[in-house]
Amino acid sequence: MRLVNTPRVELLRGLRDDMSKHYPVGRTMIAVDGISGSGTAAFADGLADVFREAGRAAFRASIDDFHRPREARYARGRNSAEGYFLDSFDYSLFRRVLIEPFRLGGSAGFQLVGFDEGRNTEAQARWTTAPVDAVLIVDGVFLHRPEIRGIWHTSVWLEVPLEAAYARLHDRLGVDADPYAESNARYVGGQRLYQADDDPRRFAGALIDNSDEDHPERIFADSC
Repeated sequence: MRLVNTPRVELLRGLRDDMSKHYPVGRTMIAVDGISGSGTAAFADGLADVFREAGRAAFRASIDDFHRPREARYARGRNSAEGYFLDSFDYSLFRRVLIEPFRLGGSAGFQLVGFDEGRNTEAQARWTTAPVDAVLIVDGVFLHRPEIRGIWHTSVWLEVPLEAAYARLHDRLGVDADPYAESNARYVGGQRLYQADDDPRRFAGALIDNSDEDHPERIFADSC
């Protein structure tokens, strides 16, 4: 499979090549982190595509498929920024059914989805296996939290202004385009807590300006 050359694909190939220099063989785990609306899912999909283009098996997962039950997520209140930041995801489940078995290699099976948000219960187990040199790319929010940032061999942080991110969310999901609207306070506030407490830009292996999804640009900084 050969992908069509575009500025986006060229940047993704460059990232792939940089990552492959450091992790050419074995099981490799990569995070694509950013605020809601920054484009983490599409970016991670594209990164998986360029790994496959190079002949390496690539698997995709999202932290959104490892939510905690609804009653736990909203225990601090429906609009709580602390609840969004601290209570959204079941990192224990994430490690148990995906990360640890993927890391084991061999014939160990792993689950790419752990929680059925619509049914508010753990997802039905669907076990997947992978070759020894596979790549796992996980997208979502809060992926540089201390509980899980040591998992990743490398990671990406997508930089997108709040206004641009919420314009995308408005177009795709119908949320209020104003990031400072009351309905967005839980999510914007939770990201502020995350970035203040955990500084994901400092820990990311690559910083990407994804303001224009068709023309992303690499940001080079001392922290990289």
